[in-house]
Amino acid sequence: MPEIYGIVCGVEFHPVGKLYLFTVSDQGIRPGDQVIAETEFGLDVGVVRYGPVEMRIDQLEGIKPILRKMTPEDEKQYKKNQNDSKKAFELCKEKIKEHQLPMRLLEARYMFDRSRIVFYFGADSRVDFRELVKDLARMFKVRIELRQVGIRDEVKMKGSIGLCGQVACCVRFKREFESITLKHAKKQQLLINPAKISGRCGRLLCCLAYEQEHYEEELRDIPDEGSLIEYEGKTCKLLNVNIFLKQISMVTDEGNVIRVPFDEFREKQGILLGEASPEELIKNKDEDIEIDEEG
Repeated sequence: MPEIYGIVCGVEFHPVGKLYLFTVSDQGIRPGDQVIAETEFGLDVGVVRYGPVEMRIDQLEGIKPILRKMTPEDEKQYKKNQNDSKKAFELCKEKIKEHQLPMRLLEARYMFDRSRIVFYFGADSRVDFRELVKDLARMFKVRIELRQVGIRDEVKMKGSIGLCGQVACCVRFKREFESITLKHAKKQQLLINPAKISGRCGRLLCCLAYEQEHYEEELRDIPDEGSLIEYEGKTCKLLNVNIFLKQISMVTDEGNVIRVPFDEFREKQGILLGEASPEELIKNKDEDIEIDEEG
């Protein structure tokens, strides 16, 4: 029996935000088109970023359809929603100040059908905004949704310049965040200075993950510094691993220092006798600490 396929597109609702899959019945939909689709908050306007592509019918379960491409009438409604969202943002800021809430308002967004307004905010801890919601509901006469975002998403929405001098990756192109740990920096032999390896969000730089696979491949079968190794019949202690020179330095029991290229070490199959002790690698003691990406 031949497989049956459906057509899907990837749609974003925030610039460089997460892509959501929707089924497509209009074959004329192309990347860049504005469309109306059902989201968790109601009807909203999104932009097609990839597709249409085929997907097996058994993979389409739970995927909602795109309602339609934007029409001229829809465009008028959308512009009105955008203008009203800006006014709602300012009014909400005033109410937050009035209630003295520790919140950083980031965005107000009317759903396309005006069934609700979603307010996105950042905060350093949980916020009791029940009274704020009551005030906003009385003012706007629609359902109010307050959504707290993590510190990385907050910086993404506000915008930032990276240490490299360019607009931050999360603002330009990065749609989803990976888990970045100090292992990435250690593997790349970077100086563990928080000011040098952290972004505006205070989390480890996303770009630490970009070359991680390359470093792991280069260091394949190369022991950690401080390890005991049997090499060419001699017991050695590994003093230094220089990934840039692709060379390791070892000291033998007799006190002789030998330097061996990575490839030569692999070819002669140096044998790991023991891992480095915590005392020997005190500078690496935090290697396994994972940074919370959600803040």
